[in-house]
Amino acid sequence: MQRGKVKQVIEALLFVHPHPLTFDSLYKILGDEVSKEAIKEALKELLAEYSQMGRSFHLVEVGGGYQFRTKAEYATWIQKLRKVRPIRLTQPALETLAIVAYRQPIVRSEIEQIRGVDSGWVLSSLLEKGLIKILGRKEAPGRPLVYGTTKRFLEVFGLRDLRGLPTLKELESLKEG
Repeated sequence: MQRGKVKQVIEALLFVHPHPLTFDSLYKILGDEVSKEAIKEALKELLAEYSQMGRSFHLVEVGGGYQFRTKAEYATWIQKLRKVRPIRLTQPALETLAIVAYRQPIVRSEIEQIRGVDSGWVLSSLLEKGLIKILGRKEAPGRPLVYGTTKRFLEVFGLRDLRGLPTLKELESLKEG
C-alpha cells in the first residue's frame, strides 16, 4: 500500500472509532499489507500535520492509543449541542482517585489509612463511572480487592499513560504559586 494511502486508511479508522485506537489494533487491521514501521511513520506524520492545521480538532495520543479530539476551547458549544454534562467528581472522589492513580495497585484499607475516612461508597462511585477497576485480590488475610485506574481514566484526563500525571514536586509547586 502506498504511503499516502496508509495515512488515509489510518485517518479513516481513527475518525470512525469512538475510543482511542492502539498501535496494536491498527497493526492487526493493516498488518497484512503494511509494516509496523510504515504505520509508525504514518502516525507520526498525522500527529504533526494535525497539530499544524489550525483546525478545531487535533489528533492526540491518549489512553494508550490515538484519537481525534476537539480542542478544549470549543467545549462550550459542544456541550450545548450534546447537552451532556461532564463527569463531576466530589472532593472525596478526587482525593480517592488521586490516591489510586499514584499508588496503584492499592487496596481499600490503604486508601482509608491515607484519607482517614471510610472510602467504600467513593470507590463504588469511581467504579461505576469507569475511572477505576478491580485488578484482582491481594495475597493477604481476607484477600482484599486491589484497585487501579482504567483506560477511561486516561481518556477523561487526556493522558497518554500514567507517566503523564504531574509529579508530586510539580503539584507542590502549584500549591505554592
